[in-house]
Amino acid sequence: MKIALIIPRNTDEGEKSFYDYEFFSTFLFSKKYFSYLLALPTLVSLTPPEHEIRVFDENIEDVDYNWPADLVGITVRTLFAKRAYKIADTFRQKGVKTVLGGIHPSMCTDEALEHCDTVVIGEAEYVWQSLLQDAMSGNLKKTYKADRQADLTASPLPGRFALSKGQYFADIVQTTKGCPFHCEFCSVHAFDGTKIRNKTVAQVIEEIRDISKDTPLSFKKRSIFFADDNIIANRKFARELFAALKPYNLNWSCQASINVGQDDETLTLMKESGCGAILVGLESISEKNLSCMEKGINLKHNYADAIKNIQAHGILVHSSFILGYDFETQTTFDELINFIEVNNLLMPLINILTPFPGTKLFKRLEQEGRILHKDWSKYDAKNVVFKPSLITKEELLEGHKKVIQAVYSFDAIYRKLKYYWDIDFWKHSNEIDPLKFKYRFLFALRLLTLTFSLNFRRTGFIFKILPKVFNKRVRISTILTLMAYNDYAFST
Repeated sequence: MKIALIIPRNTDEGEKSFYDYEFFSTFLFSKKYFSYLLALPTLVSLTPPEHEIRVFDENIEDVDYNWPADLVGITVRTLFAKRAYKIADTFRQKGVKTVLGGIHPSMCTDEALEHCDTVVIGEAEYVWQSLLQDAMSGNLKKTYKADRQADLTASPLPGRFALSKGQYFADIVQTTKGCPFHCEFCSVHAFDGTKIRNKTVAQVIEEIRDISKDTPLSFKKRSIFFADDNIIANRKFARELFAALKPYNLNWSCQASINVGQDDETLTLMKESGCGAILVGLESISEKNLSCMEKGINLKHNYADAIKNIQAHGILVHSSFILGYDFETQTTFDELINFIEVNNLLMPLINILTPFPGTKLFKRLEQEGRILHKDWSKYDAKNVVFKPSLITKEELLEGHKKVIQAVYSFDAIYRKLKYYWDIDFWKHSNEIDPLKFKYRFLFALRLLTLTFSLNFRRTGFIFKILPKVFNKRVRISTILTLMAYNDYAFST
């Protein structure tokens, strides 16, 4: 069979988001995206070699509806469910059998079945080959659901060769699944379970070698994001993994819970193996909101101390916050702005509370009659899709805008960059050879072209940071990301 595997685009055309990379594409004159979803390389690896596969990621390329596919598989998250349904409907009109999988169809199966021939509920490892056999014989079932969770130690090497890898900034690796916490707003424990499952260290190193094989290690560091929901959930495994990563000259980032901030041994291993940043879900600075979220682990730790200790190891804290929980008031927004400024959080993600299907939050708000609609394309962490408790929908939208514009103004960005330059935070991160210097020079020239626009604040910012580009006092990826966030903040 000819099988098309599709990732729908992350946002509607013309819209901006923290999580798209439109600014990068414009700046680099090339359509690029942060990374891919691992679901599709996983399916590639599970597919017998007699089948022909093409992968289409709408974030970097158009779907070719004329390619003669016999079967189409689409991975679906809530945000792009509406787009996924449109793609599936188009293929079905052509007589092509369609399969939807991922977290949204797993939680909204009946809805998904209105737009496809079959739905994979949960993980695909134990059902995909049966599904393919049924498709070949013309006996597709409406649903396929595994009777147990996947054994990650038996997972094959993801088929990343099927991707347009040159169009992504970073590779994605996942070493563990499952989360022991029960945060109300999160669907991870509902989809992946509460028991921590992990690959072997040898499996992960095999993936690293596969990712790195096309680029000599002495030439360029590979950028890798470990997509584990909490990479330190199994502390013993994590430490063994970090030690094994040391020889591979990586530049990697990850997600971890706040308690990593008191584990000096683990932080040291992380830094020595190439960790440059940790995304920590701080979520709120309100104890009442944290309690409402069931984010008990955050209540046990002092944020400022944890941030300070993580960054003392040379690892940047990428924090995330949620605005709109039940105890949010008008004073919340200024308090959060001040907290971010005082703690020099360079790239905080500021999200509007979004009740995704399958979460306890969605069930609670639906029971309370507070879900405003189910237009999934608006479930993007920047629109308000529920009725807030103590403030209005309009006040929440304005508060969100106020926060992101305050923390991503060029003046605020420069103040925080200066803090990191003064402590020489990136002193070990930017060893350069002649080619990398050339890259910095070209980057500086491209920055200068932006000064011809009428954005005088951006022009002033560029001239202030240019000397730092040449003397290695700043990471180029950091500057690009900050400018992208500024572009988003002031276009909303």
